[in-house]
Amino acid sequence: MRHNNFFPYFLAFAMCCLVSSSAWSARKQKAPERPLRVACVGNSVTYGYGLAHRERDAYPVRLQAMLDATYGTGRYEVGNFGHSGSTLLSKGHRPYVNLPEFRQAMDFKADWVVIHLGLNDTDPRNWPDWKEEFIPNYRALIDSFCTANPKARILICKMTPIFDRHSRFQSGTRDWHAQIQKAIEQVARGSGAQLIDLNTPLHSRPDLFPDALHPNPEGAQILAKTVYEALTGDHGGLFLPPVYSSGMVLPRNESLLIEGCADARRSIKAILSRDGKVVEKCEAFTYADGSWHIELPEQQAGGPYTLTFTAAPLKPDQYRFYYPEKYPYLLENLTKAKAQTLTIDNLYFGDLWLASGQSNMELRVDQCNTQELDLSDADRLGSRLHLYNMPARARTDAVEWDDSVLRYTNELRHMDFQGWKNASPEAVKSFSAVAFNFGRVLCDSLEDVPIGIICNAVGGSTTESWIDRSTLEWEFPNILRDWRNGDFGQAWARGRMSQNIAHALNKESSAYNILQRHPYDPAYLFEAAIAPLGHLPLKGVLWYQGESNAHNVEIHERLFTLLEQSWRQQFAQRWNSEFHQKHSLPFYIVQLSSLSRPSWPAFRDSQRRLAQTLPDTWMAVTTDVGDAADVHYRTKRPVGERLALLALRHTYGHTLESEGPTPHSAVRGQNHTLVLRFDHADGLTCTRGFEIADENGLFYPADIKIEGKKVLLSSPSVNNPAEVRYGWSGFTDADLRNAQGLPASTFRMDVE
Repeated sequence: MRHNNFFPYFLAFAMCCLVSSSAWSARKQKAPERPLRVACVGNSVTYGYGLAHRERDAYPVRLQAMLDATYGTGRYEVGNFGHSGSTLLSKGHRPYVNLPEFRQAMDFKADWVVIHLGLNDTDPRNWPDWKEEFIPNYRALIDSFCTANPKARILICKMTPIFDRHSRFQSGTRDWHAQIQKAIEQVARGSGAQLIDLNTPLHSRPDLFPDALHPNPEGAQILAKTVYEALTGDHGGLFLPPVYSSGMVLPRNESLLIEGCADARRSIKAILSRDGKVVEKCEAFTYADGSWHIELPEQQAGGPYTLTFTAAPLKPDQYRFYYPEKYPYLLENLTKAKAQTLTIDNLYFGDLWLASGQSNMELRVDQCNTQELDLSDADRLGSRLHLYNMPARARTDAVEWDDSVLRYTNELRHMDFQGWKNASPEAVKSFSAVAFNFGRVLCDSLEDVPIGIICNAVGGSTTESWIDRSTLEWEFPNILRDWRNGDFGQAWARGRMSQNIAHALNKESSAYNILQRHPYDPAYLFEAAIAPLGHLPLKGVLWYQGESNAHNVEIHERLFTLLEQSWRQQFAQRWNSEFHQKHSLPFYIVQLSSLSRPSWPAFRDSQRRLAQTLPDTWMAVTTDVGDAADVHYRTKRPVGERLALLALRHTYGHTLESEGPTPHSAVRGQNHTLVLRFDHADGLTCTRGFEIADENGLFYPADIKIEGKKVLLSSPSVNNPAEVRYGWSGFTDADLRNAQGLPASTFRMDVE
């Protein structure tokens, strides 16, 4: 089963290994003769190292408060048996089993034992030499607690994260941390202990770890909540990712796995109906971590449908699949809970697309010069086109954000999930002009296929902000470290970030936080705008970004490749493995337009080469609609139309021309001419834009002659052409097109 991370709506799920035994009794339990004892065993994170008031803020103390608030005082007794620097390895530099806290925990004779060890085993004094003993040592520790109390319930924790700022992150800690996590999972499988994932809920919150290792009070609260949920099965009730809501579009003609969260020991039923008649019924059960998934059989395009989810307590004879009777649970509030229901009405089956990037994708219909025509089209589309807008709650304009913005940005609540709306002038005017016009063309070209488009573009955002943290940690860790003051990010983006969060960096401010987050941060927008979508079954991605990375072509080439890799892993909705091997999530990208910036020609050429080399990636050219002085040019209708042509050709298999002239080869001809051959070249026309150079590298404007699918270039200043370039200026009036009026990309080529 795959994990979900729909932050902040519910914490990510961890797969648990469950022990079968006799049936659970559903009758109300009597008050215990003594409090049920919970031993929190661990290292400095459990102890509360770095907390100014650990007696109040350490996670075991917070856990005690949560249990008391739910079940009343006197029902539970939580003991903190953490020791800073302790290792799980018995031959490590500070073995936990040799410490007084271990002996105290044994004497406590806990009913429930929560173990969080392993962080200090990443020390080079420990893991390289003694890693083979980790699993035997862990099993021996578990056996010790079961000897002290044969009925003890054992829960072991995947470790909290260690962030890139840690001094040994790249010298071994990152790698050993990952290896130990796998070993802990293996211990859980082998021992039957319940597994708690303490990594996923905190991995997206580096701001809560001042020293990259120990959580602050807010981080300790998240730890306590995660452990509380694992102990009690109380995960906050029935949830779905926010985009699963009324008015949405789900994929047609393929079975779907819909994932959600509910309290443990719940039966989840899904009923799909239309016109009051049941079409499908499905059932599943929640895991101990609250996660569940239901497979919905494939449906043909159309609607509207109603999809209803119900979570109800399991029947008594079903409890044996979850927890043995020997564990003395006090869960009256869960076993008595009434069924919960979530309903998605006005649901359609069709094709679902994601439009993302920065401000040119974000630019609204009512900001463009085709507003009147676009709104007229919206009025006729109605329920054929469904829009889900996710704008930023605070714009990254040249302002200092106040405390409230700084706070919700840190909490990954920067995006506004506005819900699904059918196309109408009112809904469309504030929606992305590029995305709307893409959807408009698809609706007009695909008969009776509803189209859904989610737009979560953020003005000024960087490529690195849209890539998940794990990918960056393993593939590009240096970009994570002090991005604000480094030189990986474009100076403009780093400056705007510093301006927006200046209030947080002022020591006189109540919001002072040197680790303040910002949407331009590496990984931030993945965590705030992509992860909450879950494993959404997308038809494809529309991507328009690059203005904030155009200063460094080489870095962007690495980053965009990682972005595609990251998103394809996140949205790998094709559960049929054979199908997945043949199909990859397609990316349709928009090339930067014309603007008087010197780095843009090389960047546009780099985008062209990326589209040619990366799998299932195609590019729409926009140099002919740019504005010399305004990065936010207002002619967006043709951009959406060109993206739609690409999708109709490559995703839907329509026979049509979707690309402008594409250079195929450059060879020397007779009389000092250069002969360029093009693909997608029926009806070529061109009057300007080409330059050629000989081996000295000095370029001169070329005379142009068209012969069929060939372009012949010459210049009295160039005798032996060695290079050619086209549209090679920030703002260009180059005009090479084919018969369909589609423009050619900026490019540069060596002569063969």
